Amino acid sequence: MPTLSELIPADAVRLDVTVADWREAVRAAGDLMVATGAATGEYTTEMIENVEENGPYIVIAPGFAFAHARPSPAVLETGMSWVRLAEPVEFGHESNDPVSLVVGLAARDSGAHTEAMAALARLLGDPETERALRAARTPEALRAVLAGPETPERPSPSAETPEYEAEPGRSPGPGRSQEPGRSQGPGRSAETGQSPERQSAGGSTSVHKILTVCGNGLGTSLFLKNTLEQVLDRWGWSKYVSVEATDTISAKGKAGEAVAILTSGEIARTLGDVGVPVKVVENFTSTGEVDRILRDTYDVQ
Repeated sequence: MPTLSELIPADAVRLDVTVADWREAVRAAGDLMVATGAATGEYTTEMIENVEENGPYIVIAPGFAFAHARPSPAVLETGMSWVRLAEPVEFGHESNDPVSLVVGLAARDSGAHTEAMAALARLLGDPETERALRAARTPEALRAVLAGPETPERPSPSAETPEYEAEPGRSPGPGRSQEPGRSQGPGRSAETGQSPERQSAGGSTSVHKILTVCGNGLGTSLFLKNTLEQVLDRWGWSKYVSVEATDTISAKGKAGEAVAILTSGEIARTLGDVGVPVKVVENFTSTGEVDRILRDTYDVQ
């Protein structure tokens, strides 16, 4: 599976680009993927239409837009581009505007770039690395930052998202009641009041599912999936809660399998009432925000 630096060659990086509006910003990202052979010009049009149809949900963190569209014949091979703007532009996002960084993605399918997305989410979620990316003076300097650790590592516990450890000899699995001084796996859902413990026919406890949703199921939802999995890992809940990235159409059919859906405000409005709690995340790279939402979902103090 290609790494992040392999997906973003030096020819796919432009720094301090002047654009008039968000369409020109997306077009700049698309033009680079055309130049490197990842896509045709039609894919750039599809990325712009994606925002026009679904709103600015691609602005997934303050100042950062992740431009992409569904896999189509306009995608020649999976690739990415990086455009840093000389002056930020408005995409129309309620909380994350203005945008000064646009990363483009052309994907042949939903699986070829998952590790690269996870690596990029970790890089942008780290304040020091994010500053280094924004300060890079040349494409080569930027790619040197991108070429940092690209294999998933278990995040160390922090004050922002404390790790929950099981009591010796006990599983922190679903259904444990919370007691002072003890930690446990998923308890009751704060939204439904229903214990998420589920038993299979064989008597074993099944894994809960949370959906992360975007318009296409292969871009922004993967960012959010990675951030949520970081928090679950820190809590010690990864074996009890699975995370699936999906698109809006599929999410409506899969909602009954999930305890909650995490997504952007724009996509939440598109989904409407799907029978399970839909939680809005403003910053898809913030473990702190996702931690608070997960606590609310499971009524963890």
